[in-house]
Amino acid sequence: MKAEKITNYIFENNVLRHKSLISDFSNEIFKEFDNYAKKINLSKKIDNLMYGEVVNNSENQAATHPLIRENNGDLKTTATHNFLYKIKLELKKTRFKYLTISPNRVNLITLGIGGSFEGPKLLSEAREKDPLFKYDFITGSDLSEFSKKLHGLEPKKTFFVVFSKSFKTDETIELFKKAIDWSKDHNKFLFITSNPNEVKKYKCFGKRFTNESIDYFDKTIGGRYSIWLDIVSYIYGDIEFRSGGKDADKDLKENKDYLNFIKRLSYSDIWNHNVKGKDSRAVLSYIWRLRSLPNYIQQLEMESLGKPPNPDSEFKKTGQIIFGGYGPTAQHSYFQLLHQGTHKLCADIVTSYKDEESLAYAQAITQSKLLAYGEGEIKLDNESKINGNVPVNLFMLKDSDEHSLGYFIASWEHRVFITASILGINPFDQFGVSAGKIYTKKYLADKY
Repeated sequence: MKAEKITNYIFENNVLRHKSLISDFSNEIFKEFDNYAKKINLSKKIDNLMYGEVVNNSENQAATHPLIRENNGDLKTTATHNFLYKIKLELKKTRFKYLTISPNRVNLITLGIGGSFEGPKLLSEAREKDPLFKYDFITGSDLSEFSKKLHGLEPKKTFFVVFSKSFKTDETIELFKKAIDWSKDHNKFLFITSNPNEVKKYKCFGKRFTNESIDYFDKTIGGRYSIWLDIVSYIYGDIEFRSGGKDADKDLKENKDYLNFIKRLSYSDIWNHNVKGKDSRAVLSYIWRLRSLPNYIQQLEMESLGKPPNPDSEFKKTGQIIFGGYGPTAQHSYFQLLHQGTHKLCADIVTSYKDEESLAYAQAITQSKLLAYGEGEIKLDNESKINGNVPVNLFMLKDSDEHSLGYFIASWEHRVFITASILGINPFDQFGVSAGKIYTKKYLADKY
């Protein structure tokens, strides 16, 4: 099969450089999409999101994560402030300098799933400065994970963040009950939730949890957007992360070049899926500190765009299948299918100019070209020939610091929102997640 004509599109600002290697997505097609965007009043929809108007129509509420990015002040929440102070006091008691490798280390264990896990995990891995305590995360319903990760830890040096928007998620509640029995210390817990009254139903050895250990966030902030909470920034990351997101929001409102860049990403996603039949997209990070980025993006896109089509829309395919991982590892596993398999797919590849002299950076550039163009000046034997013709978005961050990550994730959110607007679907609800919960409860009720 002959490769289709590839047109390059480049966007660059002081945070990132983006190059699209897209097959036959022309400026004319962009204009057609943009004319449709004007018909649905996309600019008004963006304003509604940015300024806290109702955009989640099925639940009749705003999506206020852009608004909280506006505020980069000091941590005002008493519960988190006091919780971190307790950790600092415990750190002072230890004699070891390198606490993360000490058998006497201080531990911070997060119990959560979905957005309560993916965001904090990404931030904790991406932070430039190593913390003085050891982060770990327990998620899922297999209690052997709990036993394995807490084995050998000292309860008096182990603190728990219980992160759940509803505080009714079965997996998290089961883990929380186990943690109470294991810790036996009421003071070792911090709760991040939109449902504080549910937390107050629980006791730790006779003492009920109160507001002193609970930090509240509004229900208008979806779980997959809770990464922007000031609580999350202070515990797992850096306030510069939120500053980066704020700068991206400013560009969306004021920078036409940036807006057109985001539009092109969204329009081409819809075009590749609905017209070219490319229903899967690989997201690959060639930055070690951002190795969990593909997992975060997978939830962001598939939970936001995985909805039934709008009956009034001409586009009948909504969100693509998103998969991926750490690029240097992926090259030795499923890249075989990307290069020689029969599936129609796209790719988003992320690297950083800061790593320009590294092997990982060279691999990111090389793989982008191979996926898009196929073989170049080095001719491959018959069995070694590769497909090419894979639309690629190559994102090159100027740095991989917290500010750049915040800018990049907010930009990806903008991409998802514009895609949803063109498709005529709601990216802020997630009713499909409930079915599994309902049927699991019925199964357990029938069994016991």
